[in-house]
Amino acid sequence: MLNIGKEANGSDMKIALEGRLDTVTAPELEEVVKTSLDGIGSLVFDFSKLEYISSAGLRVLLSAQKVMNKQGSMVVKNVSEEVAEIFEVTGFSDILTVE
Repeated sequence: MLNIGKEANGSDMKIALEGRLDTVTAPELEEVVKTSLDGIGSLVFDFSKLEYISSAGLRVLLSAQKVMNKQGSMVVKNVSEEVAEIFEVTGFSDILTVE
């Protein structure tokens, strides 16, 4: 299960994820990302309550990053050790800005 909290403030957006981002829940996040990024210059993902991310979840982050490369910045914050390890192994720590 995944809870997606979305907060927009002008051209800044924060998306907080809680639970598991996997093949079942990734399409839900993909839909939110696709429909929410118009006019957004700063995107922050808050992963403080994210327990797990799968390759499907990584793909959604990658597509969000590609959009944000054209129109602003994207940062992933509060990453757990487990998720950070997945970023390392997959090379995503080189693609994403993780704080």
